[in-house]
Amino acid sequence: MLRAYSAERVRAAEASLMATLPDGELMARAATGLAEVCRARLAERGGARVVALVGPGNNGADALYAVAALAGSGFHCVAVTGDWPVHDGAVQAARTAGVVLSVPAHDQAAAIVDADLVVDGVLGIGGRPGLPAEAVAWVDAIPASAYVVAVDLPSGHDPGGEQASGSGVFADETVTFGVAKPVHVLPATEVAVGRLTVVDIGLRLEGPADVERLKHDDVARWWPVPRSTDDKYSRGVLGMVAGGEAYTGAPLLACTAAVEAGVGMLRYVGPPSPTALVRSSVPEAVIGPGRVQAWVLGPGLDTEAGAAGGSEQLQVARQALESDLPVLVDAGGLDLVDGSRPGATLLTPHAGELARLLTRLTGRRVGRDEVEGSPLRHARQAAELTGATVLLKGATTLVVPPSASELPVRSQNDAPPWLATAGAGDVLAGLCGALLAAGLAPLDAGSLGALVHGVAADRANPGGPVRALAVAHAIPSTVAQLLTR
Repeated sequence: MLRAYSAERVRAAEASLMATLPDGELMARAATGLAEVCRARLAERGGARVVALVGPGNNGADALYAVAALAGSGFHCVAVTGDWPVHDGAVQAARTAGVVLSVPAHDQAAAIVDADLVVDGVLGIGGRPGLPAEAVAWVDAIPASAYVVAVDLPSGHDPGGEQASGSGVFADETVTFGVAKPVHVLPATEVAVGRLTVVDIGLRLEGPADVERLKHDDVARWWPVPRSTDDKYSRGVLGMVAGGEAYTGAPLLACTAAVEAGVGMLRYVGPPSPTALVRSSVPEAVIGPGRVQAWVLGPGLDTEAGAAGGSEQLQVARQALESDLPVLVDAGGLDLVDGSRPGATLLTPHAGELARLLTRLTGRRVGRDEVEGSPLRHARQAAELTGATVLLKGATTLVVPPSASELPVRSQNDAPPWLATAGAGDVLAGLCGALLAAGLAPLDAGSLGALVHGVAADRANPGGPVRALAVAHAIPSTVAQLLTR
């Protein structure tokens, strides 16, 4: 599992470690690791020219020490600085190694344009979103052909990872030290991070992380593998209330995903047309309500429909919400949520659905763009208002527990961009529902389901287009492969 810690906790841990080390040792470790990564990337790309963008803090010093080491290895290195003081020791090391310093402001853009590799050391985790005025021109001058390595975080972006920014550095790789930070794994900022490399500098943090990310090797620990004594009931019975006469595909996708994920038994409740489709395509499903261990409510559900079977379906959905059983609420089912409920709850909206839910619950209009600009804040608000765990779908999927639980936020980024396709959310609902029925808590079901969903999408057609049904059918082989890594 990848664990990320807030900037405040990291800085405190660094101060404690520095007190036990010789002066400058911690910075030397960081700069050495950074230089090793840059040297490797230059070798991979056949590059020879390096430009460091040097800010006033420790990140600028790390960048300068690193390019000093690269200059000592024979690379042509240039450092550009602004109107601020720079670490004296780093300046001396760079000058001694032959790094070109004191580039006049009018020549800085030309120097950057020639770079094969750019080291972004403008701002660190103690900074605020936004770039210094001088650095804006530097970033604009970075050529598309250059490989950009950010030091600790891409400059200009929110160190807390909560607020998106359209400006700042967008790195090919970010080299951070000791541990990951929220900026590296949260959806508002991860897009700017690129590849994440964590350099070990001997830093150790105590207590739970602020953000967690399950890795592929974690699946064997979390996935509910049946024992020889299990039967279909002990493995989990899932109730599915989904679809309507206008939306017949969603329940088919969700039901298929649930049975492909290995649910012990599936009960489906819906109107005539989707019921007929489920009968023919998912013969494992039992039609009609009955005893279950968890519910999935909402894929393709139209709460306003008056077609035959619709009112009976809604009655089952409302009874499920009033029960103390675990419930996953998706899509149309979110219109039935008006506060907390007795049992464990996992809400699975996309940004637009979360905006509509918050608008209804708060009485204040919330736009989709607001959610996309600060996804963690809005997901936390929904979790607080409903007492539910909120899985906010996106390129990076957030799984946010209720604040009272004191559990960490989970963040998963396992899917190819091809998964942005109709029906993918229905597949995720069925997959996570199967995990809820097997006894997993909402936080674990949501994050594990998001991981497997993303990997299955990639395995269904590596590097190319993928339809939602193919993702559902890829779940069994994906789980088997992950369990035997």
